[in-house]
Amino acid sequence: MAKKTLDKEIIIVLPNDKSTASEILKNAYKNGITSFLCDPKLIDENIRSKVRLFASSNEGDVILIDSLGKVEYAKRIGKDFALIVRISKKADEDIVISASEQGAIGVLIETEDWKIIPLENLVAQLHKKNTKLYVKIEHLEEIRTMFGILELGVDGIVYSPKSLNEIDSLLGYLSKQKKLELTPVRIKEVRDVGMGDRVCIDTASMLDIGDGALIGSQSDLFFLIHSETIGSEFTSPRPFRVNAGAVHSYILLPDSKTKYLSEIEAGDEVLIVNTQGIVKSAIVGRAKIERRPLRLIKATYNGRTASILVQNAETIRLVGKNNNLISATEIKPGDEVLAYVHKPSGRHFGIQVDEYIIEK
Repeated sequence: MAKKTLDKEIIIVLPNDKSTASEILKNAYKNGITSFLCDPKLIDENIRSKVRLFASSNEGDVILIDSLGKVEYAKRIGKDFALIVRISKKADEDIVISASEQGAIGVLIETEDWKIIPLENLVAQLHKKNTKLYVKIEHLEEIRTMFGILELGVDGIVYSPKSLNEIDSLLGYLSKQKKLELTPVRIKEVRDVGMGDRVCIDTASMLDIGDGALIGSQSDLFFLIHSETIGSEFTSPRPFRVNAGAVHSYILLPDSKTKYLSEIEAGDEVLIVNTQGIVKSAIVGRAKIERRPLRLIKATYNGRTASILVQNAETIRLVGKNNNLISATEIKPGDEVLAYVHKPSGRHFGIQVDEYIIEK
């Protein structure tokens, strides 16, 4: 039976200092991470049964072995086992496959200079087997690359936090939230406001009908601006583009931070959301700032008012509550459109901060 390719596992390597290990474990566990690699003596009894422990000793839930010669011992004592393999040459890939064939529930991969190609080979060969492919990473920035290999990704990563705060950073890189709740908000006012600078975001991905970006002039309400996957009578579709709005607007990013649209540039990663709230990320290939006629759109939700400035053109569309697309040239008071709403808060260099703030 094929493995579930979306079930990604994080294995935290705990330091040998019990006090530090305990603090990291508690922070990781409260954030939903339950797999750890360490000496079993570092785990307190009150939490031991709640976590999955990878260890070289028999006391682990999964015994780590460093050679195929130890497979029979692991089987004899009736324990799940995982093989640690350093990939430095093609023959090492064969060792991984052999471990899978002999019943390893996982392989923990360490790589040298070559990373992507051997991992692509292993993902392709193991993705329909019951052996999970874990890879050790040194930097958090590697996470999304590892989870994106051949689109399937490795099954999990093995990481040694350098500080307690890195657990929070780890969760940000993981973008664990796979779905956002989109809420209908009611249009209050629509009017033309003259010329201004707007930003087109061209991604390095083909977007689907229903995909868009979350854009807003306020940091607590982001409108779903649909991509240009649908053309018009006078224009062809641009299935990689979101004509996002005026330069001052916020755009929501995969790590829950924001950037001003004026700051977006090639190589940035932006959050793409579809009409069902399902999220993914896309790399920016180009951002175009051009002077265009703008239209102000204001909406209300639970007594709050939020606004956005978009280009006044037929190909800029918001999404109605029934997933119908509403052009910026046709939207009117009383219409309802989808938005991402959360409690009012400030933003400090794009990071959400709980502080008193009024944006209007």
